[in-house]
Amino acid sequence: MSAPSQWTVFWRTVVGRAYPRIIGAQREKSWVFFEIFLPLLQVTAYVYIYRAIQAPPEFIGFVVLGGAMSAYWLNVLWSMATQLYWEKETGNLELYIVAPTSRMAILLGMAMGGLFATTLRAVAVITIGTVLFHVSMSVSSVPALVGVFLTTLVALYGMGMLLSSLFLLFGREAWHLSNLLQEPVSLVSGFYFPVRALGQVVAAAASILPITLGLDAMRQLLFPAMLGKFRFLSPGVELAILVGLAILFLFLSHRALAFFEKLARRDGRLSVRGQ
Repeated sequence: MSAPSQWTVFWRTVVGRAYPRIIGAQREKSWVFFEIFLPLLQVTAYVYIYRAIQAPPEFIGFVVLGGAMSAYWLNVLWSMATQLYWEKETGNLELYIVAPTSRMAILLGMAMGGLFATTLRAVAVITIGTVLFHVSMSVSSVPALVGVFLTTLVALYGMGMLLSSLFLLFGREAWHLSNLLQEPVSLVSGFYFPVRALGQVVAAAASILPITLGLDAMRQLLFPAMLGKFRFLSPGVELAILVGLAILFLFLSHRALAFFEKLARRDGRLSVRGQ
């Protein structure tokens, strides 16, 4: 029998790493409940704040969409960025290093598996929030909306792969970096308000985060009548930047993974500090 091709091994690895997370999410029903209920409470709090200050009703839609998309950022932060560090702590990372497959395939499989539960949570937040708070959306272009959403996810998970390598290389600070990034990113990405409210300079700096541009573009496509004075950039420009960010992060993550693999094989250590 001939050996399988590299692409066959790559996609088998993706399926093999995604399978446990998909099945695990189905077996633990309580996780599904709390991953939907608890984020919905945070969305509800912002909804009542906007209602208390008599903000335009479209802001309720901004909150619901932001609450749904925040699930993807948390999945990237905790299920990808810290993943290799956790695997190192549990003793599995050595197996990943010597396995005859791509490290990107391993991370991609973990991402795809986590994406199942994350999408379930996001869809539930949007559905329940839309019905509960009577959110009215008007999609100006379905292909553009789907394109922005998918490109945002590619760029976001590419960033997660890069962060997983960086967190591993810098050792024990990975956990603290994850905690450090959680709330500031929620602020500068504009999860619960238009990012332009932070000012053009801050919004431009926050554009290095794919979720910032993705949210702004999706809000413009879902609420076209409202975001004329609140939009940061046009959806077309933001989509082009997202494509560039996706390519950049995937390239950098590939280089970073190759670097730490070389470090492990050559020096017998998995961080720049020998931890």
